[in-house]
Amino acid sequence: MAKKTILITGGAGFIGSHVVRRFVNSYPDYIIINFDKLTYAGNLENLTDIEDKPNYKFVKGDIANEKDVEAVFSQYQIDGVIHLAAESHVDRSISDPMAFIRTNILGTTVLLNAARKSWDGSFDGKLFYHISTDEVYGSLGNEGFFTEETPYDPRSPYSASKASSDHLVRAYNHTYGLPTVISNCSNNYGPNQFPEKLIPLSIHNIKNSKPIPIYGKGENVRDWLYVEDHAAAIDLIFHKAKIGETYNIGGNNEWKNIDLIRLLCKIMDKKLNRAEGESEKLITFVKDRAGHDLRYAIDSNKIQRELGWKPSLTFDVGLEKTVDWYLSNEKWLNDVVSGEYMNYYQQQYGGRLE
Repeated sequence: MAKKTILITGGAGFIGSHVVRRFVNSYPDYIIINFDKLTYAGNLENLTDIEDKPNYKFVKGDIANEKDVEAVFSQYQIDGVIHLAAESHVDRSISDPMAFIRTNILGTTVLLNAARKSWDGSFDGKLFYHISTDEVYGSLGNEGFFTEETPYDPRSPYSASKASSDHLVRAYNHTYGLPTVISNCSNNYGPNQFPEKLIPLSIHNIKNSKPIPIYGKGENVRDWLYVEDHAAAIDLIFHKAKIGETYNIGGNNEWKNIDLIRLLCKIMDKKLNRAEGESEKLITFVKDRAGHDLRYAIDSNKIQRELGWKPSLTFDVGLEKTVDWYLSNEKWLNDVVSGEYMNYYQQQYGGRLE
């Protein structure tokens, strides 16, 4: 395997930390640069097991800040970018859309410009890999699947900002010849997910006998992808994808929110030695999210056919593994809930969070 220096943006986040770990451990000849602003969603405690590896480096920086981005490209000879840094929570995008415009659109453009300038037309062996979401495709009815040819129809400020960043990546490929590839994934779940998202929030609330909030009647359907399966797909795409292509990554796990939470309650009752059905009493229906998309479902045949990827876990197995991780990592969860995790950067790197 040829030596490469890979810049992974958002590497302290949920998906990013799994990708960083996989690349650091799988490719000892690679230098992996974790570039993260360390907002609320960035947590260096996610990477304590690899922070002392010789091929891992952390750089604190903001993708929307040209000086930060140009500095990391100047300091390291970057061969590839795996771009995961993004504002990603739909509810936050509804209350503060400008943060999503700045990070997801402006930040992606700053990165594209830095890569283009750094590589200066010498694109051999270079790749800008942009990770996106299935939400750019809009909402499905009861049937059908998103494919790579599905027209874009974003419905929230979050999905609109990601759709814009996807278009920019393709535009830089067509206009400047920048070597790019894009993937659009379904809902991720697994260890280290920030507990504002449905599954970790519900695990935390069940454990503490707090209400489990469910939007509307819980009829919204999502396809769930185990985060380590997603990291494996990212690995394959980075190394084997054809330049200019798009790949949809899904878990083949469609669940109504209410059915997912009921399954989670059953697993938690068993793990916590509670009477069956006890945790279901915590389910609380709340006012539906504005513009809540009914259903997402991904057709991932292209990546399975062309690159040989497929999900390794059924949802039942993946969900139980996820529950076991959260129950075994109580300190991590408590540090996130309390905000203590934000002190880790200062303790380990002598730095100060904004």
